[in-house]
Amino acid sequence: MRDLATLPKAHLHVHLESTVRPGTAAELADRYGVDVPAHTGTFDGFGPFAAHNGAVRDCLREPGDFARIAYEFCAEEAAQGTRYAEVTFTAAAHGERLGDPDMPLEAVLAGLAAGQTAHGIECRVIVDHPRRRSVQRFEDSLRLARQHPQVVAIGMAGAEDHALTPFAAVFRAARDAGIGLVHHAGESCGAPSVAEAVTVGLADRIGHGIRALDDPSVVAMLRDRAVPLEVCPSSNVALGLVESLSSHPLPLLVDAGLTVTLNTDIPSSTGTTLTEEYSLVRATFGYTDDRMADFALAAVDASFAPAELKTRLRQDIATWRDGS
Repeated sequence: MRDLATLPKAHLHVHLESTVRPGTAAELADRYGVDVPAHTGTFDGFGPFAAHNGAVRDCLREPGDFARIAYEFCAEEAAQGTRYAEVTFTAAAHGERLGDPDMPLEAVLAGLAAGQTAHGIECRVIVDHPRRRSVQRFEDSLRLARQHPQVVAIGMAGAEDHALTPFAAVFRAARDAGIGLVHHAGESCGAPSVAEAVTVGLADRIGHGIRALDDPSVVAMLRDRAVPLEVCPSSNVALGLVESLSSHPLPLLVDAGLTVTLNTDIPSSTGTTLTEEYSLVRATFGYTDDRMADFALAAVDASFAPAELKTRLRQDIATWRDGS
């Protein structure tokens, strides 16, 4: 079996606030007097995870804090053989919290720029928005995306039982502006949330989407429209959405002919890097190196990376596959 750390990878579903190094989190928590209990492993549902994640977010206050975690994200990803990443960041929420709508994203972009240069990785940003928050805040996310070409997509996250219909005009405006749309769906709720993300949300990709299997017609829609899934096995187990890695529906998604990419989602909470995610999937399901290369290729094809970079990554994946 080939070394998966050397497999050129694209990482499409990872939340910046959930990549903060433990040492960085501890240092910032001490500086600002925030209680952030150390945690790696499983949570007792989404609520405890959200509370822990909220404490980490509260440690991000100054431009240097945001720039630092973005720079360190580049370093960590490059060490995993990630060549291209689309990191999700809740920019408008931070801007609202800190009373400066533009600073958090601008600081993150500065940190990513420095990290890309230092570590030889390409990064873009997806700005997400909790469904339960206002349409106005989501409009601010779209404003930020329009102002910064490094933002390749916007999308909905959070509790899937909140309908997407109120945001339909923003989805259309993003599509008209050439900005991608990537929504969390089919993670905690069933197949209807996936269908809504495609039909109402105009999704280019689906974050998670594992519950699409509940409805064959939704599976067929994803397959016919070639909508890729950003599957995050370790995260699903850590949040109690799937009992164990061995019972994860990933093989069923692959067997259904869907486009499946592998991602970490919340690596600082699960303690699982992207290379380890690939390794766990290979070991658990007995996949060959060819199959693992297929996952890497699917992520490149599903990404918003520039065409020239996609071509280069496809060639490098083929080289890894051939063992040359």
